[in-house]
Amino acid sequence: MRRLMLGAALVMLTSAAMTSFAMAEDDDAKGAQKLAMQGRDDYWHCLAREYSRDSNQGLSEQEFGRSVAGACPSERQYYRVALLDYLTSQYPNIESGAHLATANRAVEAAQKDIVTAFVKRRPPAK
Repeated sequence: MRRLMLGAALVMLTSAAMTSFAMAEDDDAKGAQKLAMQGRDDYWHCLAREYSRDSNQGLSEQEFGRSVAGACPSERQYYRVALLDYLTSQYPNIESGAHLATANRAVEAAQKDIVTAFVKRRPPAK
């Protein structure tokens, strides 16, 4: 009887520990996701400020693209790292190089979207 009670107690402790660990992992994943979203938003806001500058009025698409590529370095890096952390927490079995490539593509897509908006906003050439 004593063995049975000890076994039941071990099962309950193991189950509680596993539940606690799963909840902590879930909290970590939610935190990583929140940081990645915050990084994305901060980067987009910075790019929007770049987009709105009066000094961009006469720039060609290529010139504006180069300007955007060099803009917001700290926000861009924070977004890349936060997204990389999130992807690593969600998909730990995938090679880190693949996660880095995905994060880099996300940064490039944000830059491309701002350049596309810039080109569409420009008045037609006379």
